[in-house]
Amino acid sequence: MDDTIRIGSISLDCDDPAALGAFWASLLDGEVAFSSDNFVAVRTDVVWLSAVRVDNYRAPTWPDDDVAKQVHLDLAVKDLGAATVRAERLGARKHEVQPQPDRWIVMSDPAGHPFCLSTQIPD
Repeated sequence: MDDTIRIGSISLDCDDPAALGAFWASLLDGEVAFSSDNFVAVRTDVVWLSAVRVDNYRAPTWPDDDVAKQVHLDLAVKDLGAATVRAERLGARKHEVQPQPDRWIVMSDPAGHPFCLSTQIPD
């Protein structure tokens, strides 16, 4: 059983993944490695960053808390089952909604922040 977990990417919710992905690729001297209408992956020397389209997206109103920040971690794993068990053992909860459970598992940390365990993130 391999329960190794590493940060795979940081995902930013948005209404225009192409524009946000291009911004971060330019700012971080990275490159757009994958793009679709709803998702853009940016590869940098240090981390992967993704821009994810969210229906009815509303920008954060920080420091006012009317609209919270929209960021979640994608954690790269080799074995979804083992990583899920480990995360639950540490206090995470498996989310009721699982869009593609064969590719990633949506979890919530003890404070309710969402994160994903995924086998789809390259080294």
